[in-house]
Amino acid sequence: MEKAVNYKKEKSPFSEFNDKELFRLYSEKKDIDIRNELIRRNMYIVEILSKKFLNKGIEYDDIFQVASLGLIYAIERFDITKGFEFSSFATPTIIGEIKKYFRDKGWAIRVPRRIQELSKKVNTTKVLLQQKLQRIPKIKDIADHLECTEEEVLEAIDASHVYKPKSLDLSYDNDGDDKDIQLLDLVGQEDKHFSMIDNNDFLGRAMSKLNEIEIKIIKDRFFNSKTQMNIAKELGVSQMTVSRIEKKIISKLKKEYEKTI
Repeated sequence: MEKAVNYKKEKSPFSEFNDKELFRLYSEKKDIDIRNELIRRNMYIVEILSKKFLNKGIEYDDIFQVASLGLIYAIERFDITKGFEFSSFATPTIIGEIKKYFRDKGWAIRVPRRIQELSKKVNTTKVLLQQKLQRIPKIKDIADHLECTEEEVLEAIDASHVYKPKSLDLSYDNDGDDKDIQLLDLVGQEDKHFSMIDNNDFLGRAMSKLNEIEIKIIKDRFFNSKTQMNIAKELGVSQMTVSRIEKKIISKLKKEYEKTI
């Protein structure tokens, strides 16, 4: 994208042209200076629409940048001969870009698009059914309304919890105890022993496919911290030979590891 538009209020060489004349001129010449002037004149649309998405979990500056990009897309696509007002044309284009950004970036953890879309439908359906049934809808009610399974509804509800992460300082009442429990105290930690078991299992299988010389080299180099020169003297070979064997071993281990992924 071409650089940067200077939005300082200073005399514009296009001040004598109205917006329609500028759009007609831009469609003919595709001059970047004309486009920058159109951007400057219509930045108020970006500001108005960006503010509608405040406090939605994404920084205002990020929303503003996306909205500005949407404005540029609208300017590029606008056809003055269609007879529409530019603001009417640009608004849905800019809002579309903002919503797409929220859909793709607003989730704290990457969630499949299908689940993101279903999550929005579930939230809308909850409100609709609560008004219609005059009670909190059950999972089955939502599933029947959306014509999907209860498992899919539950999956979408669980996924919606990652849209905005909870603070680890969040406190919960602890029945029978004066002290509240923080979310940090409830979050499990990774057990390093599981990784050790996996690593040992992988090394055992990988080492079983090496010959005696290869096993000695890998143990001396990476477990006994010996240099290639020392190993070469013990084996009665050149350091270059040890280096070549070591590279061969590492290549074997990489191929073996790729099978486990």
